[in-house]
Amino acid sequence: MTRIISGKYKGRRIKAPKKLPVRPTTDMAKEALFNIIRSQFHISSLRVLDLFAGTGNISYEFASRGSHQIVSVDANYGCIQFINKTAEEFNFDAIQTIKSDVFKYLERTSGTYDIIFADPPYNIPIEEFEKIASLIFKNELLDPDGTLIIEHSKHTKMDHVQNFVETRHYGGNAFSFFVLPESDEEE
Repeated sequence: MTRIISGKYKGRRIKAPKKLPVRPTTDMAKEALFNIIRSQFHISSLRVLDLFAGTGNISYEFASRGSHQIVSVDANYGCIQFINKTAEEFNFDAIQTIKSDVFKYLERTSGTYDIIFADPPYNIPIEEFEKIASLIFKNELLDPDGTLIIEHSKHTKMDHVQNFVETRHYGGNAFSFFVLPESDEEE
């Protein structure tokens, strides 16, 4: 069971079916993550892409805090059904779900986002973690002032990946942050 940390639905518990193939972000890590995001962005104005959305844990946090456009992508039909059911129950109209393989989705989508959050299975090869960042930057899916955040095990190292800024550790979880380099255009 997980809970919404802050916003309109602070404290609401979300109980996902046990059969879903997920590992929700812990409340401690989620709280730390949103403190970082809140210090850099006005959450209510964000366009968010939640990749490997699982139970929708991260999408619900953004929706509870007032984000108006949240796209949740997951390949598992049960996860998408659960997110849709929960979003309807909480009146989270901002959440749009897409059932798709994340890599295929990143190849074909054309929207841009302020925050892209990816929480792939921790046991995928490092090349797949790298591919997430590569596709996002190659296809220009991140807003120029946006941030890509990839959640991974504390044992996975992401500091060699293009546009890496830093990694923050919370227990066994880690978040790596990526941003586009500032433009060197002369005025």
